[in-house]
Amino acid sequence: MKGLRLLLALGAFFVAAAGLSACGSGMPGNAVANVAGNPISTTAFDHWMFVAAKGNSSQSPGSPVIVPNDPPQFKNCIAQVRAQIPTLAKQSDKTIQSDCKQLFTSLSGQVMDFLIRASWYQALAYKLHIKISNAQIQQAFDAAKKQQFPTATAFQDFLNSSGQTLQDILFRVRVNQIYSKLLARHETTATNAQIENYFRTHTSQFGTPEKRNIRIVRTSSEAAAKAAKSALDSGQSWDAVVKKYSVDAATKKTGGLLVGVTEGQEEQALNTASFAAPANKIIGPIHGQFGYYVIEVTKITPATQETLTKATPLIKQILSSQAQTSAQTAVDNEAKTQWLKQTTCRSDFAMADCSGYKAPKTSTAVTPSTATPTTPATTTTP
Repeated sequence: MKGLRLLLALGAFFVAAAGLSACGSGMPGNAVANVAGNPISTTAFDHWMFVAAKGNSSQSPGSPVIVPNDPPQFKNCIAQVRAQIPTLAKQSDKTIQSDCKQLFTSLSGQVMDFLIRASWYQALAYKLHIKISNAQIQQAFDAAKKQQFPTATAFQDFLNSSGQTLQDILFRVRVNQIYSKLLARHETTATNAQIENYFRTHTSQFGTPEKRNIRIVRTSSEAAAKAAKSALDSGQSWDAVVKKYSVDAATKKTGGLLVGVTEGQEEQALNTASFAAPANKIIGPIHGQFGYYVIEVTKITPATQETLTKATPLIKQILSSQAQTSAQTAVDNEAKTQWLKQTTCRSDFAMADCSGYKAPKTSTAVTPSTATPTTPATTTTP
């Protein structure tokens, strides 16, 4: 139970499943959820709902902080709205209740996901004998605080604006440290063979294709195309010939010019002829799907290709990101497999992390995340 005592010392708002024991499967009256006999208290939920509501209101500076945490009647929420939003003071209870319910659904899904998944990750770490010491938590906190907040005042301002406490931040640091150790059990470093294979199968990502500038005259008949070619061969300008013969609205005002064409961009017949033709030679007529063409390639920009050595840093970044996502998915699935069936929630607070949850047909379920739990509706934290 050492882990549980540590967490209680850091976060008085939250009872976590750090040491899962046979504590019974009932739902205490002051809990919104129960993870394998370990309750998530209403106090914890209300606190993080306040944090989420603060984050929500910060999206519109000056807007009131409405905390809809008393379903299903939302009497407190209705009172908050009437007191803080004068323009809604005379709205009916039913109308405001509907708005409170909508806000509750949005915010409570975030909060429940945060609290339940924090429990899952801690429970999984406990089962795997992964431990985080006070010193590790403090070291990680100090490093993050130093990087993000230049002064103690700046950090305190952040706490005030976000509605969080120092204990909240230390709790989050603890969960992040646990999550990092869970991720570390999965391979996230790309091998040379993986890098070479990616380079070989994604060559187009590491270079540029050949590009051509092409002038075209598109006509509706072969006879018109022959007449256009004859005019060009005799020295008439492309502007004059296109204006007289072309039926292509896209190029009629540009002297028939197409700039930076890559292979496969145009219809097949035009594409084949354009990329087989030498520069500065008038070709045609060419029978295509949309008529007859006379063309001239005016510029060829050769393709480029990076070397494996030059492409390696980017490939490592790509593969590392993919591996990180795979590791997150694996950790999430492992935690979910272990604890979802042992996670029960009160009906008013049920969401996708709760055993037996069925999404309402008229609404979208809150989907569990596949990354470290983050404080609802907040952005910058250690």
